[in-house]
Amino acid sequence: MNIFGLLGRDIGYSFSRNFFSNKFQKEQLNCQYQNFDLERIEELKTIVQSTDIKGMNVTIPYKEEVIPYLDTLDPVAKEIGAVNVIKFENDGTLKGYNSDYYGFTESLKPLLNKTIKKALILGTGGASKAIAYALNKLNIEYVFVSRNPDFKEFSYHDLDEDIVKNYKLIINCTPLGTHPNTENHPDIPYEYLSDNHVLYDLIYNPEETTFMKKGKQKGATTSNGLNMLILQAEKSWEIWNL
Repeated sequence: MNIFGLLGRDIGYSFSRNFFSNKFQKEQLNCQYQNFDLERIEELKTIVQSTDIKGMNVTIPYKEEVIPYLDTLDPVAKEIGAVNVIKFENDGTLKGYNSDYYGFTESLKPLLNKTIKKALILGTGGASKAIAYALNKLNIEYVFVSRNPDFKEFSYHDLDEDIVKNYKLIINCTPLGTHPNTENHPDIPYEYLSDNHVLYDLIYNPEETTFMKKGKQKGATTSNGLNMLILQAEKSWEIWNL
């Protein structure tokens, strides 16, 4: 039996395990998908010795931390600086890929309008790097918003009416608002949003976050991260079967 799985921490909720378990059952594949819930990334060393493992997805907080444990990186993953797919090659080596950018790009395209030239990326973790790469490919300028900004980033306190009106795409890459803490949301001035804005939340549980609700109240187009997750999962399967 071929084993696939999700590498992360506190991942009992796992969209990936449900998605792939259903896929394997439906297509009658002799495969199993399990969670590799690690307290520390160092524990990965013992897991990768299993010859039955063919591939892994990677989630918070290991998308960047996992890189030193890999033998090679796909050029896109190398440029992004984050990995969410690991392929276990036949020769025993591990190769890292990134399918997050693909899932985000394809799910975002139908939401875009002609007024969107600039984007705010809320958060600076591994997922945000894939989002930045995707926006580059779509020719959309972006700025990161961080609680601890460097000289090229905005802080949440910087966000004013002018900035919000200029940056009509806002992507939440933070965990704020994830179940069960659904009342949490990024601290942005929602009062300046308009019906030309698109608010995209990488969170998929709950289906509609407070971030999305506040955007919808101002007429903004909103989306959660479920479609992105499905698309990146399908791309993962493609990569494992190359």
